[in-house]
Amino acid sequence: MNAQAQFVALSTIVRKEVRRFTRIWMQTLLPPVITMGLYFIIFGNLIGSRIGQMGGFDYMAFVVPGLIMMSVINNSYSNVVSSFFSAKFTKSIEELQVSPTPSYIIMLGYVSGGALRGLLVGAIVTGVSLFFTDMQIKHVGITMLVVLLTAMLFAVAGMINAIFAKSFDDISIIPTFVLTPMTYLGGVFYSISLLPEFWQGVSKLNPILYMVNAFRYGVLGVSDVSIAGSLAGIFVFLCIAVVYCLYLLESGKKLRN
Repeated sequence: MNAQAQFVALSTIVRKEVRRFTRIWMQTLLPPVITMGLYFIIFGNLIGSRIGQMGGFDYMAFVVPGLIMMSVINNSYSNVVSSFFSAKFTKSIEELQVSPTPSYIIMLGYVSGGALRGLLVGAIVTGVSLFFTDMQIKHVGITMLVVLLTAMLFAVAGMINAIFAKSFDDISIIPTFVLTPMTYLGGVFYSISLLPEFWQGVSKLNPILYMVNAFRYGVLGVSDVSIAGSLAGIFVFLCIAVVYCLYLLESGKKLRN
């Protein structure tokens, strides 16, 4: 398969994924924006005014980067896990597997679609947040790099979940029992400097903490953890996830009956 044919295959998968989530935008784009808008009202205006400052900023300004990153993580993950498992369930993924399309093109197409949905929702949530706080990005390069790597990482993770899933129930187990608790305990709503030393150590085992703090550093210029270490960690996790996902696609494990 030459380079032009690979580009056609990749662009076809990406267009299919983008059309999928934009066609049903009331189910894919609107709900997370409404949810984050409620977070802004409750934690920003109602509760935040009583909390005061955190990390040297008003609570509303502090919590906004965490909520944006939470929407990017959830939507990148959920888009790929639902789309790829649907293709697996209807056995249309087998048509891709028997075609000359390389596995890395299949993976890149689905991951690009998931990452685009996560970034689009993140952009809309950012726009909504401007009605509640004046946000000025301190480090644009770091902000864009962190949000892009995080969206890609969780899109790949969603694809791995979809490969292993045997039923529609299986694609909700990881988001419900693993992803959501890790996100809520990942420093979205608070600084870990408020925690006792032991729980600070426990929190530092949560990889989402580093993504949220690296993004918050890009927006506000403050972080509870090392930025260089956070970026390196996100990149390493992404490489590991990509290699493992490619291995699963190449071997056909959990895909071939």
